Amino acid sequence: MNIIIKKPDAIEKMRTVGRLAAEVLEMIKPYVKPGVTTGELDRLCHDYIVNEQKGIPAPLNYGAMPGRKAFPKSICTSINQVVCHGIPSEKKILKEGDIVNIDVTVIKDGYHGDTSKMFEVGHVQSFNQRLIKVTQECMYKGIEQVKPGARLSDVGRVIAHHAKNNRYSVVEEYCGHGIGRGFHEDPQVLHYDGYSDRNDCILQEGMIFTIEPMINAGEKGTKLLADNWTAVTKDRRPSAQWEHTILVTADGYEILTLRKDEEHSRTPI
Repeated sequence: MNIIIKKPDAIEKMRTVGRLAAEVLEMIKPYVKPGVTTGELDRLCHDYIVNEQKGIPAPLNYGAMPGRKAFPKSICTSINQVVCHGIPSEKKILKEGDIVNIDVTVIKDGYHGDTSKMFEVGHVQSFNQRLIKVTQECMYKGIEQVKPGARLSDVGRVIAHHAKNNRYSVVEEYCGHGIGRGFHEDPQVLHYDGYSDRNDCILQEGMIFTIEPMINAGEKGTKLLADNWTAVTKDRRPSAQWEHTILVTADGYEILTLRKDEEHSRTPI
């Protein structure tokens, strides 16, 4: 692994862009309601990032490769059984009772801030409310393991334990990642207990990475749709995800993408 330890000037830029990413999710909250299209949510976020924040939406035109076109939109909108990387569209209209993850990554001064959260559309059934709550708890429990000297595998272990205790499963095909000048850097952050010497490491001050568990109500398996981006649960049951960008500090962690609506502390619990 080639893990980049961020220097103080890079950390300050990551704080700035992390705050911008959080502000996009704060801005879009009032618009997430029955009848809106995910295409409209994408336009609102795109315009806010480009015109208000003077930033760049990192997903737009990202990830082209043989057999797969670049991602065509500025945010990801993953509804109900969509695990991740849902593509906004004028044909996708949010309905009463839907749950949707909005995932945003902002580029500012060459650095990336990456975060996502779950939104409830109107009145949501209690079993989906519980899935959302437990998934957020999984993320926080993973974050609370972060400190110098801890192992990266501690993050996935506690997430998997909490999900299992609540009779949920953890998606294994997608993971968190280092982030900075690169959208996706080392290390890979697994959200399950599947580390080996090859992909585990000791955490050090100055590391920055995302923790973004995807938790399924049913089985852990996913499948990729024909667009080669959208991942859905194989059993079509709901999935939820939360994501923050995390800095390893001298005595613990700092959540760089913390929103104003969160009560979670910036200091270790």
